[in-house]
Amino acid sequence: MAENKKGGRGDNRRRPQGEKSPRSDAEKRRSEKLIRLSDDLLWGVHPVYESLVEEPGRINEIILQKERHGEKIDAIIQIAKEAKIKLFFVDSLRINGEGAEQIRHQGVVARTTEAGFIEFADFAERLKARIEAKEPCHIVALDTLQDPHNVGAIIRSALASGAAGVLVTRERSAPLGGTAAKASAGAMSHIDICQVTNLVNTLKKLKEIGFWVFGSVKDDSAINLYSSDLTPPACFVIGAEGKGVRPLVQKECDVLLSIPMKGELDSLNASVAAGVILFEALRQKLAV
Repeated sequence: MAENKKGGRGDNRRRPQGEKSPRSDAEKRRSEKLIRLSDDLLWGVHPVYESLVEEPGRINEIILQKERHGEKIDAIIQIAKEAKIKLFFVDSLRINGEGAEQIRHQGVVARTTEAGFIEFADFAERLKARIEAKEPCHIVALDTLQDPHNVGAIIRSALASGAAGVLVTRERSAPLGGTAAKASAGAMSHIDICQVTNLVNTLKKLKEIGFWVFGSVKDDSAINLYSSDLTPPACFVIGAEGKGVRPLVQKECDVLLSIPMKGELDSLNASVAAGVILFEALRQKLAV
């Protein structure tokens, strides 16, 4: 009887218990869906579900791991089918690229279009209606923020603090894709977001309908946040990471605010500063 070649079809030698077949790793690699990290990605069960519920038109396709189950997963599949959104089921998936090692996708990844921006004319009308109804009204304006994590976190704080909306600049700003949406924990789908070309002109228009504009700066001459009256209709301008609020934008601010700090640090992360200001505004409104 001819001797089988090592590793040939007739090789019936038993492998030690627990040892994988040489083909299993290769098969796994072939069945694994690799997705390059990009700003149009949205991941995680809750963010994808929230986006589907609020703005299904923003979702182009959804990729799901086959073995993932649960009420939210089933709902994602059902809503996607009803909205005729492409569904792809894979054995496993992995997001690769710079920064991808920090991502926990929970077996759900969606490709999205940009956030559904509201036109400024409509945005202003909604704000004006709130002011005329004497409802508490504050918004936050992001002056060329480029870190999508910060942008998403600020949108989350804006929604939680009762803000009526968020303004973002068209140029030199982080795209409102998957990274920002994930950082917002679903908030992006529940708040008006308006993208503008010229923030200075936009602030002028806001003041015409009754807003006070507050700029967040690190400056000894600025007014202490906790000494300021934030109860009128207010737009809080948050500057870019490292650079702060641009000089021309500062000139359009009615009040420059600073957050008192102790210790050796001379500034806060943009999203942290925004959160401090937004929730101080909420505290003051609740106290009235």
